[in-house]
Amino acid sequence: MTLEQIHSAIAALKGNKVMIIGDLMLDHYMIGGVERISPEAPVPVVRVERESSLLGGAGNVARNIVSLGGHAMLVSTVGTDEDGNTLDRLCREAEIATKLIRDPARPTTKKTRIIASNQQVVRVDQELAVPLQQAEFDELFNYLSSVINDYPVIILSDYGKGFISREFMDRFMCLIETCERRPLVLVDPKTVNYDLYTGVDLLTPNTKEAGEGAGFPVTGQDTVIRAGRALFERLCCNNLLITMGGDGMALFEGVDSIRHIPTFARKVYDVTGAGDTVIATVALALSAGIGLLTACTLANYAAGIVVGQVGAATTSLEEMAETVDELPEPQVTNW
Repeated sequence: MTLEQIHSAIAALKGNKVMIIGDLMLDHYMIGGVERISPEAPVPVVRVERESSLLGGAGNVARNIVSLGGHAMLVSTVGTDEDGNTLDRLCREAEIATKLIRDPARPTTKKTRIIASNQQVVRVDQELAVPLQQAEFDELFNYLSSVINDYPVIILSDYGKGFISREFMDRFMCLIETCERRPLVLVDPKTVNYDLYTGVDLLTPNTKEAGEGAGFPVTGQDTVIRAGRALFERLCCNNLLITMGGDGMALFEGVDSIRHIPTFARKVYDVTGAGDTVIATVALALSAGIGLLTACTLANYAAGIVVGQVGAATTSLEEMAETVDELPEPQVTNW
C-alpha cells in the first residue's frame, strides 16, 4: 500500500455520511485541587476550580466522524432533563445532526469525573441501563424506517446502557434487510451483549473484549487468531477487526484471511476514546467506497494520532495527511 494510495483515500473521506445509533452520554468534569482531608470522613476535599462537559459514548464517535470531514447522524435517547438539553446543545455546536428520543422514564446518562492535581479522585455515574419503553421504541423505528436508505454505513455504538437490546437488534436487522441497498453495520461491542451481534458486517473489539468474547485471555498473535476464529464461530459476522494497542490491528476478512497492520503511534499518552476513533474512521472510509483493508489502515493512523493526546481526542484530514508524510509506508503482513 503506497503513501500515494493512502493520501488519495484520506482525501476521499470528506463529505460522506454515517449514522451512529447507540448510547449517548454526558462526560462531565469537575477539576480542582486538594488542600485538606474532610473532618467528616477520611476523604480529600476537592475545591472545584472549573467544570466542563463533553460528548461521550456514541457522541464521541459522531464527533470523530465530523472532525474527519464526514456528516454524522446520531440517533440515541436522553432524558427530559437539563443534562439532555446540554447534550442537544453540544451536538449542535459540534455540527452533528441528531434524532434524540426524549424518554421521561430515564435520566440522561452522565459520568462525572472529579479530578484533583491531574488525578481522578472519583467517578460518579447517573444512569438507568434499561431498554427503551414501547412508545419510545416505536418512535425510534418509525424514524429509522424513514431515513435508513440515506446511509450506506451504520455504527452501533454499544456502551451497555440499554439502547442496544435484543428487541432492538431483532427489529433493526429485519429493517435493514428491507432497504433498497442494505447498509453495512459496524459494531463497537460490549462484552455482555456479544450474542446480540450475530450477522453484522464488522466487529471492532480490543484484545480484552475479544478474549472475553472467546472465553480465554488474548496475549499475542496465536491467541488473537484463536479468539478471532472463536468469535466468527459464535457470531457468524462477516469481518472482524481486533485492535491490539501498541501491537497494531488484526483484520479478519473471514476465518482464514488475517492481516496484521502495524501501529502508527509515535507516543502514547492516553488511549481514552481510541476505539471510537477507529470505528468512526473505518465507517467513514467504507461510506466513501474505500476497501476494508485501506479503511482499517486509515483508522490505525487516526488512532495513532489521538493516543498521543490527552482525553477523548479527535483528528482531522490535514493532521492525518501530515502524519502519513512523516512515517514510512505501512508494511501489512499476512498472519
